[in-house]
Amino acid sequence: MHKLAELCVRRPVFATMLVLSLTVVGIYSFIGLGVDFFPNIDIPVVAVSVSNPGASAEQIETEITKKIEGAVNTISGINELRSASMEGQSQVVISFVLEKNGDVAAQEVRDKVNLVVGQLPETARAPVIQKADPGSSPIIQVAVAGARPLREITQFADKEIKQRLEGISGVGQVQLVGGSDREIQVRLDPDKMRSFGITVPEVAAALRQQNLTLPAGRVDQGARELTLRTMGKITDPAQFNAIPIANRGDYVVRISDIGEAVDTHAELRTASLLNGKPAVTLVITKQSGQNTVTVARAVKERLATIVATLPSDLHTTIVDDQSLFTEASISSIEEHLVLGSVLASVVIFLFLANIRTTLIAAVAIPTSIISTFALMKVMGYTLNQVTMLALTLMVGVVIDDAIIVLENIYRYIEEKGMPPFEAAIKGTKEIGLAVMATTFSLLAVFVPVAFMAAW
Repeated sequence: MHKLAELCVRRPVFATMLVLSLTVVGIYSFIGLGVDFFPNIDIPVVAVSVSNPGASAEQIETEITKKIEGAVNTISGINELRSASMEGQSQVVISFVLEKNGDVAAQEVRDKVNLVVGQLPETARAPVIQKADPGSSPIIQVAVAGARPLREITQFADKEIKQRLEGISGVGQVQLVGGSDREIQVRLDPDKMRSFGITVPEVAAALRQQNLTLPAGRVDQGARELTLRTMGKITDPAQFNAIPIANRGDYVVRISDIGEAVDTHAELRTASLLNGKPAVTLVITKQSGQNTVTVARAVKERLATIVATLPSDLHTTIVDDQSLFTEASISSIEEHLVLGSVLASVVIFLFLANIRTTLIAAVAIPTSIISTFALMKVMGYTLNQVTMLALTLMVGVVIDDAIIVLENIYRYIEEKGMPPFEAAIKGTKEIGLAVMATTFSLLAVFVPVAFMAAW
């Protein structure tokens, strides 16, 4: 340490350029740093969800939950295995030890669950396997409302807003909450079905066979090649009524003979209200590892462009924006960081009563912090609660070392009458090892936190 101090004292221009270069690189890196509430962390927790509508909790436990538990229980590194069996729904949550890679754990769970998929009930839906990822969380919720039926609002929200927001870089998913989707329902009359001897599976099979779009091969016309397809998808309810189901003698039984097709909306499972009126809420989730503030700004810019093209009787409202809270929190910490640096300089002046010494310490604080931003950029860190708190704590470390070295140099000048040039070299050399020992003792306290995953 004293060699570096001696070099800087003997070469003031070199020391000045070194500090300025670190400061410039730090400022440039600070501009490009992302802003987030918490750092991106990998939690090795995997959830397996299987739904079987209509099944009781006892059936779910015996036919689904226990089979999945037995399959995943053989995976190494499991810390805790929890399950919940509810009516129509099974959920198994596997928590692994911290040193387990989350992606590897999720893949091992998928492999084990695939082995027992064939043993699950035929009515059960495909298992949904998700890894816990705090980084891919909802950041903005946008409500769409207007003086129109909910079904029309849902169509505008889906076609005009959702699809255009999904193309933004950093957006992982856009979900609709409270929407009313179009649904064509075939309502059957049990008495008429019995009179013709028609069963529900026959009706379902007829609907599947008559409502298909299949590839029809290709046709060569000289140098041209045309691709054909059969347009079998039905969109008009009247066409559903004409679908044949079965023959009873010479008579063809159709949907209209045993019921009717109605153009209506799907059963509402979620509801969204804006000022007491029905609305559609778009929940926008960012991709894992993406910056919350950057993605939120891009979404709001795109949303402003979309709103300009919507009908005048439709309006959008941002009802939740996590980026505002994140920016406010980081700004508050930045304010405290600056305020702490200023107060530290004031305390130095009160105790040392020397303007020159105070200015040296006051310059050392911001240059040390700004230079740290360059290393944060290289390491891929963001400005979040953890990193900003660490910088705030380090202000005390920087100022402690500065006070000790300056006080010893000041003692050489006042008590021994040495010129400042010689006092700076000898004063630093005398306590350089002690200052380094103090710094390393503080590192010994904080560095183990970085190895928590190995505990």
